[in-house]
Amino acid sequence: MQIHQIKPKHLNKDRKRVGRGGKRGTFSGRGVKGQKSRSGKKMQPVIREIIKRYPKLKGYRFSPILKTGKARKVVLNLDVLEKNFKAGEKVTPRVLIEKKLISKIKGKMPLVKILGKGELTKALTIEKCELSEKAKTKIEKIKK
Repeated sequence: MQIHQIKPKHLNKDRKRVGRGGKRGTFSGRGVKGQKSRSGKKMQPVIREIIKRYPKLKGYRFSPILKTGKARKVVLNLDVLEKNFKAGEKVTPRVLIEKKLISKIKGKMPLVKILGKGELTKALTIEKCELSEKAKTKIEKIKK
């Protein structure tokens, strides 16, 4: 026996082509007119209507917050610095990460803002951090 002599056990059945004359003519079991009776693309899926309701936003992956840097800001209070730092130490974002008081955001160094909640009794050197007005006055009062 050779490969051209092999035949399948079940022969393929031809697909019935309706709407081409004969007994299944005219509308061919598809009803009368309308979108469902036409050939080609069928009805749109229901989920498409749900997707179309979402607002279309500009930018790569719709994130204007990350572009402006607002999402990379971390807020700390003076009472946190009081607990975790000794007198005369330097406070920078890198030192805060090393002490695990803050963490990197998406692998980048965050912007740190220090707020004035709590009391500070030690003189600290603060670098590369934003300060609120209240925090600034409390820190300057200690340095004098």
